[in-house]
Amino acid sequence: MRVVERAVFERIRGRLVRLYGEDQLPRLLQRLELVVGRYGVGAHCLDPDAVQARCHGWDQRGAVLIAYGDMVRANGEAPLATLRRFLGDRVGDAVSTVHLLPFFPYSSDDGFAVIDYRAVDPALGTWDDIDALSGDYRLAVDLVINHVSGQSAWFRAYCNGMAPERHYFIEVEPGTDLSAVTRPRTTPLLRAVQTPCGERHVWATFSHDQLDVDFSNPDVLFEYLDILLLYVYHGAELIRLDAIAYLWKRIGTPCIHLPETHEIVKLLRDILEMLAPGVLLLTETNVPHAENISYFGAGDEAHMVYQFSLPPLLLHALHSGDASYLSDWAANLAPPPPGCTFFNFTASHDGIGVRPLEGLLPQAELDALVAAMEQRGGLVSRRSNPDGSATPYELNITYYDAVGVPGDRDASIRRFLCSQTIAMSLQGIPGIYFNSLLGGGNDFAGVEESGRARSINRHKWTEAELAAMLAEDSAHPAARVLPEYLRRLHLRGAQAAFHPEAPQHVLDLPRGLFGIRRTGADGRRLWMIANLTGRTSGCAMSRIDRHWQRHSWRELIGGWEADAAEWPDRLTLEPHQVVWLVQADSPVELRPG
Repeated sequence: MRVVERAVFERIRGRLVRLYGEDQLPRLLQRLELVVGRYGVGAHCLDPDAVQARCHGWDQRGAVLIAYGDMVRANGEAPLATLRRFLGDRVGDAVSTVHLLPFFPYSSDDGFAVIDYRAVDPALGTWDDIDALSGDYRLAVDLVINHVSGQSAWFRAYCNGMAPERHYFIEVEPGTDLSAVTRPRTTPLLRAVQTPCGERHVWATFSHDQLDVDFSNPDVLFEYLDILLLYVYHGAELIRLDAIAYLWKRIGTPCIHLPETHEIVKLLRDILEMLAPGVLLLTETNVPHAENISYFGAGDEAHMVYQFSLPPLLLHALHSGDASYLSDWAANLAPPPPGCTFFNFTASHDGIGVRPLEGLLPQAELDALVAAMEQRGGLVSRRSNPDGSATPYELNITYYDAVGVPGDRDASIRRFLCSQTIAMSLQGIPGIYFNSLLGGGNDFAGVEESGRARSINRHKWTEAELAAMLAEDSAHPAARVLPEYLRRLHLRGAQAAFHPEAPQHVLDLPRGLFGIRRTGADGRRLWMIANLTGRTSGCAMSRIDRHWQRHSWRELIGGWEADAAEWPDRLTLEPHQVVWLVQADSPVELRPG
């Protein structure tokens, strides 16, 4: 065994002891040996050059598209195949990775109540379709690790008293004081079920069709290790750990972010490092910022964490025309540990979380933001507090409608592209929801049909509908949003300053502007300046660079440049305009697109 592998193996031993005790270690190591190689994964199975290229293989060309397997449908074809064709025809290499939301048989929550982790939903396609997609793009897959469907074989076996599943779930006696538990929902925490031993009450953090599994039982851990390696076998290179913060439970605590939860994430990383180098972990923890970034650990935990404070802060800045809260937050971001980065997004299949605003935005500003979203037809999901009250948990609205101006398509497109360009400029890797790529609007019919607030941003299309939306003469925002979005992603991919590890400095600008400076490994700098107001605004060039007169300048998005003598001493931006400025040593011909 190589020295590196030995060190990783020793870390794994230590984590298993801390989680399950020394007496369990021999049995657990024996089980680990059985898991290793079952799917043909392992460092010995991979080409050494490929391993080197994939390990932390992100650069400025990296962008993740988030999509359900049936976002695009066509008669007589598996939706996964239709999605793949649409991406090849319409998106191409503007994104590097596709995060395929749960594609397994499920019973509720649009895939997040998984019935069978090891099967592809026949309504979507087969494993062959997954393999084909992973041949075109790096594949990101959800490991829905906190809970399982009430219709799963595991839970049916539990209800019938069958081993080993009868020990997979968390039973709690009625009347137990659970007031300290942090809740993301207002539904009752416990679900009553009948078993051969009588009525039992089991833990259900998210819904009564999503039963939490008991990771204090190592059998549960090994079920998920086997599932994880199955996904890697089918080409997954990024694993999203869904709802990971709630994984470990201990009565009398908040049951969120417990040390054992962090230990499990570190264990998963170690196992991937040993068996499948280059496969990355992304943690999904919709919580206040300090709690969120704790999942970096000391650089030994998640490779990426969602930047959950970004969507609501950016939304607030666009609505208020005041970038001060966004700037303060960005200026105080600690750089991620080496080998780690942020996952920058504005929208996803879920809503816009507001818990990540805690400590960042005054309550009055938050209340005004919630009211503004409701005026735009948005919905508000709430969570239960220990005192029995309920407070906003997330805003359910598409990001296009959230930042837009009702009745004004041009202004809405400008404001939306402003938001997306800011997000793709920040240090980290951009995550782009499929519906945002199209400038999708609120799906009120979907909410009415499903009865779920989150359906407002989960619309799906037929291939014919998308073709009509994207036609040159179409009045749908998608006809303008998609090509411009892709153009900016391609521009971004050509700039070393947008590498995920390139340093970021927040500029001191008037409160209506937001600006950062990025510096690539080649020493070249890039400035992003955005006008978040509805009026023409600007600032002196000296606030961007004290020595601005020594250089000629190029603006990448507009595609123009000038030397210092021609460049005005004041940068002026139209409403919601964003610029990418670089210093050009000599004139370079710029071709549109």
